[in-house]
Amino acid sequence: MRIQIDTLAYTNRLRWLPPEQKLVFATVLLLITAFAHPFIQVLIAVWISFWTVMYAGIPAKTYLKLVYVATLFWLTSLPALVINGVDLSHIHLVPKDSLGGLTFGSYYIYISHQGIEQGLTILTRAIASLSCLYFVMLTIPFSELLQTLRRIGVPVLITELLLLMYRFIFVLLNTTAELLTAQQSRGGYRTFRIGMKSLALLIGQLLKRTIENYRQVSLSLAARGFNGELRVWHPHRYQKSKRYAIEAIVGCVVLIALEFLQHAGMVTRI
Repeated sequence: MRIQIDTLAYTNRLRWLPPEQKLVFATVLLLITAFAHPFIQVLIAVWISFWTVMYAGIPAKTYLKLVYVATLFWLTSLPALVINGVDLSHIHLVPKDSLGGLTFGSYYIYISHQGIEQGLTILTRAIASLSCLYFVMLTIPFSELLQTLRRIGVPVLITELLLLMYRFIFVLLNTTAELLTAQQSRGGYRTFRIGMKSLALLIGQLLKRTIENYRQVSLSLAARGFNGELRVWHPHRYQKSKRYAIEAIVGCVVLIALEFLQHAGMVTRI
């Protein structure tokens, strides 16, 4: 699956909003997510997703694919949280935590109730945090994001490293796609043995081409008089929106109030 994140960032319906306004909004929600209960995190994920899909006009199918990829990483860590095991001599310590299990030799392997709760907590926090990051990625072009970071005092060296890393990620993906297509067209993955050989060749060629691309970028920068700072031009054609600002402030205040109420036990926990 290839998602044109740059294209969406430049063509979304919130493109005219100042990047500072969108970045502050997402950052505040991210900070609330770090300290909020799961119920509030679910509300944050739903609300920021509504902004991304409805206000920014990001296709729902594309957005759900991004969320789906993040959920897969959560699923890979779920067995380590849910499945637990103890020695049979300590089996009396787990009756309240066990939802069922089996005995293997001298060990009792069981599904942990506490592990399930912990896994769900991680899921809500991860989805809420990623929803905030997706909002930034899909509504603010990366070059403008770096300019914003420079204006708020982030060192130039860090922003330049981010720019080069971002550039080479897409170069790496495009090179991989080209090599993979060429190998598949020649039957390079007919069998497992041939597939492993083709994969080794792909990794070798990928490393070679990445080094070559790096050398070409270095030469091009030197030929253009690179003096230690990469400058990216972009127009300052932004319009501040009082309506979006008021909605964001009111929403954040409501979320903080709900978090205090939940902490006091006045809101039902999930």
